[in-house]
Amino acid sequence: MSSKSSQPEITPVGIDLGTTFSAVAWLDVEGRPSTVRNAEGELTTPSVVFFDRTAPIVGLEAVEAGIAEPDRLAQFVKRSVGESMFEKKIRGEDLPSEVILALILQKLRQDAELKLGPIRKAVVTVPAFFNEPCRKATMDAGRLAGLDVLDIINEPTAAAITYGVEQGFLTRAGESRQKEVILVFDLGGGTFDVTVMQIDGSQYTAIASAGDVYLGGADWDMRIVDYIASEFQAEFGRDPRDDPSAAQELLQKANQAKHSLTAREEISIFFNHDGNRLRRSLTREKFEQLTQDLMERTQLTLSMVLNEAGMDWDEITRVLLVGGSTRMPAVGRMLEEISGLPVDRSLSPDEAVAHGAAIYAGLVLKSGSARDGMTVTNVSSHDLGVLGTETATGRKRRGVMIARNSKLPAKKTRGFATAKDNQQSVRVDIVEGGDDSGNNATKIGTCVVRDLPPNLPKGTPVEVTFRYATNGRLQIGARVPAVDRKAELSLNRFAGLSEREFERWHARINQGFGDDTIVPPEPPAPPPAEGSKRPIRKLTAADEVFSEQPAPLKKRPATKRRKKASQAPAKEQGEESSPPKSDW
Repeated sequence: MSSKSSQPEITPVGIDLGTTFSAVAWLDVEGRPSTVRNAEGELTTPSVVFFDRTAPIVGLEAVEAGIAEPDRLAQFVKRSVGESMFEKKIRGEDLPSEVILALILQKLRQDAELKLGPIRKAVVTVPAFFNEPCRKATMDAGRLAGLDVLDIINEPTAAAITYGVEQGFLTRAGESRQKEVILVFDLGGGTFDVTVMQIDGSQYTAIASAGDVYLGGADWDMRIVDYIASEFQAEFGRDPRDDPSAAQELLQKANQAKHSLTAREEISIFFNHDGNRLRRSLTREKFEQLTQDLMERTQLTLSMVLNEAGMDWDEITRVLLVGGSTRMPAVGRMLEEISGLPVDRSLSPDEAVAHGAAIYAGLVLKSGSARDGMTVTNVSSHDLGVLGTETATGRKRRGVMIARNSKLPAKKTRGFATAKDNQQSVRVDIVEGGDDSGNNATKIGTCVVRDLPPNLPKGTPVEVTFRYATNGRLQIGARVPAVDRKAELSLNRFAGLSEREFERWHARINQGFGDDTIVPPEPPAPPPAEGSKRPIRKLTAADEVFSEQPAPLKKRPATKRRKKASQAPAKEQGEESSPPKSDW
């Protein structure tokens, strides 16, 4: 009998789109998740793209090709999600991260189709600490890859679902068998999340999440790279990292060394470059010394999430390890020392997230009878706020609309007063995170309420409603209470793809993305001649300001973040209406 005979009509598929490795799982009619092997027969696929001359290559072959031509290699792409472009040029061309992720997703989809048949719907996972622009970018990547993204789900939540199902927390009818408060420690290849979650049979409720989207196993690898490079330079007087091909080869050797040190106390590393041969021993103790500060960063995040949850360690019943980087012995040892609990390694670090995503896909599609009655509640990962101008001082001030770790879905309505008589529009700058002055905040974009009724007096309130959907995506609406009507609204994003850009890149992907599809960059526009007219703007300076009627603000410590491209001035984009719903 064919393996396809036990599939439901629409196969629930979950995709763990990781920084270093990705995996696909599906759910059969009995509600059992299973990982789909790729075309090479492996359970995971390296999240790496090599842009060959005729077409992109994804996976292990891309990793190997990248040593010879690193300028054609894109890796760790997930760390650039939410920025305007990937962090380095590929073949001399700037590419959006969404496009590179789409090529990875396309490979995952096509490989899974070899077993499951046509796939058009899937749930895709994201780090819990991903902000709203990153979540939009992930959904756009899925669309570019030919997928209808049913939903996006946080990686720790997906792992917790897998744990609850495998441990038999609920009966087939969804009745509760036991209750736990678990802490999910998810250290992947490029990102780190901690989530405190309550599991009560069929009810999965996130209490608090925190994380670091710039911390993962790749950072441990880089410490070995730096160590070997400095040893090489001391002995031969040259830094091999100056040669891109040598740097790429050294990164692979570092990753292999990290894996070996998981099982062994001491290893030897051999590295040849430019006719010089280096051999060095590296002990696990030395490796842990080199990376001690990285481990301390995870402890700070642990403290933050417990504080946000209002809990102590004695209220946590289980510490669940997820992500390939948790295989490092130092991770489990640290967690057991500070928590007083044995760590739980019952889940496959490489498959647990994809399995949970597949189970959640079954829930969305109402497929897989064993999951009847399951509910999943997540929390917002960042404060959602607006930047307003205080009338008295003229200073910018952030007003928190939806606080971090609010249960989703969540919404908040706030009034903004017009700054002058007969004002035609109101502009609201939307941010995530940051302090009360908007410092260190990620700018999502500018919401413009247009075509206000004529002859409104100064100080007329305009109500703007902000909603976080269950997947952390932003939806916005506006109305003018004085005339009891909705107002036209648009959202101009600071980063990400407009619909026009989406269509252009989608066409490039369909063309094969070979060297012959590269479009030369347009030359910069010449400066306007002296005395020539400036372009007419849709909004006047007076229209673009508003005085805010702020509610009391609760102060939160500023979060240290790498400066994002979304903090730069907005680029010209199409206007967007409210949207729809073993990394190691």
